[in-house]
Amino acid sequence: MIKYRAAVIGLGRMGSTYDDEGHAGGATFTPYCHGPAYYYSPLTDLVSGADPHDGQRKLFGERWGIAPENVYRDHKEMLANENLDIVSVTTTAKIRPSLVLDAARAGVKAIWAEKPMAFSLAEADEMVRVCRENGVALAINTARRWNPFYSEARRMIDDGELGEILQVTGLGQCAISHNGSHLIDNVCYLAGGNVEWVFGDMESDEAAAGDDDLMGNGYLAFDNGVRGYVRGMPTGAAGREIDVIGTKGRIRCHEGPFEVEITKLSHDMGGTRPVPVKMPMLWPGAIKGTGITIVEDVVQAIESGSKPKASGEEGLAALEIAIAMRESHRKGGVKIQLPLQDRSLLIRSSETLHGEEPARIRRERQAAAG
Repeated sequence: MIKYRAAVIGLGRMGSTYDDEGHAGGATFTPYCHGPAYYYSPLTDLVSGADPHDGQRKLFGERWGIAPENVYRDHKEMLANENLDIVSVTTTAKIRPSLVLDAARAGVKAIWAEKPMAFSLAEADEMVRVCRENGVALAINTARRWNPFYSEARRMIDDGELGEILQVTGLGQCAISHNGSHLIDNVCYLAGGNVEWVFGDMESDEAAAGDDDLMGNGYLAFDNGVRGYVRGMPTGAAGREIDVIGTKGRIRCHEGPFEVEITKLSHDMGGTRPVPVKMPMLWPGAIKGTGITIVEDVVQAIESGSKPKASGEEGLAALEIAIAMRESHRKGGVKIQLPLQDRSLLIRSSETLHGEEPARIRRERQAAAG
C-alpha cells in the first residue's frame, strides 16, 4: 500500500496539540488535528514540519518522532527538500494564502488548510485558481462535512427521507469568519445548492463598519429553493444546533452533548392526518477520528481526481457568505446578491487579532497566570 508523505506548516494547536485540550466528544472525534491525523493514519507518514518558533518546532519533533533536521524554520526549505505529497497549513489566516500558494507551486498533490481560508475574497480566489491550475486537491477544514452524523443527515436528505427540504437553521455564537466558517458551511452542506442572495444583521453598526471579525446573523436564499438561517450572535439556552426541516421529516443536531433527533411523519397511527414520530439517530458501533476520515478523503481526492468533501470552493463560499452578510448590514439591511463583485472585500478573522504570538503559547501563558 502506498503511504503518502505528509507535513505540517504551523506546529501549534491545530497543527499538533489541539487534541490535548480535551475537546473530544460533540462534533470532535480524535485524532482531530493535523499532525496526529497523519501520524495515526495508515495512509500517510508524517515526515516533516515547519514553524518559525523554536519551541513549537522542538515540541512537534519530539512528540511525533521527527528528527530535528526534518523540522524547519523556513517552510520553503521544507517544500524544496522533503518530496512531500500532502501538506497541511495550520497557521493563522493572515499568512495562510501565501503558504498554500507556495505549497501548490512546489508540486504537492494535496493541501489540507485550516479555516477560514483567507481574509479577502481575492486571496481565496487565487488559492482556488492556483490549486486548480497545478492539479492540487485543496481541502478546507470546515470539519463537520466529515462528521458521521452530518454525513448520515446528508444521506437521508439525498435519499428523500425528509421530503423536500424547506429550511436549514444553524445556531452557534461565533465570529462569522473564524468559527462562523464552520456554522455557515454546515448550513450550506445540508441545504445543498448555492447561495444566491443574503440578508445580514451584525452585532452593531460600529463593528460592521470595520473589517475585523464580528458576530452576526444571516438569512440565506439557495438556488434550489431551500432557505437558511445562521445565528452567530448569542444563542442562550440553545447552544450550538443545526435544524433541517423537510416536508416529510426533520433532523435536529445538538452539539453539547452531541445527539441527533429525527422526526418523521407517520401514516400508520390511524386518523386522517400524519403524526410526527420522534426517534434518535443511532451512534455507529465505532467512530473514526475526524482527522483520520479527512486524510482518507484527501487521499481519495488525490487518487480519483475528485474534490474533497470540503473543498477550496466550499471554503470560498463560506467566506463570501460571511462578507455578504456584513455588507447587507453596512448598506442598511438590503438584499445582497452573490457572487460579490468587489473581490477586495475582507474580514480579518478573529484568531488573528491577538498579535503575532501563537495561540498555543498564548493559552499556556494565560493558564499559568491563572
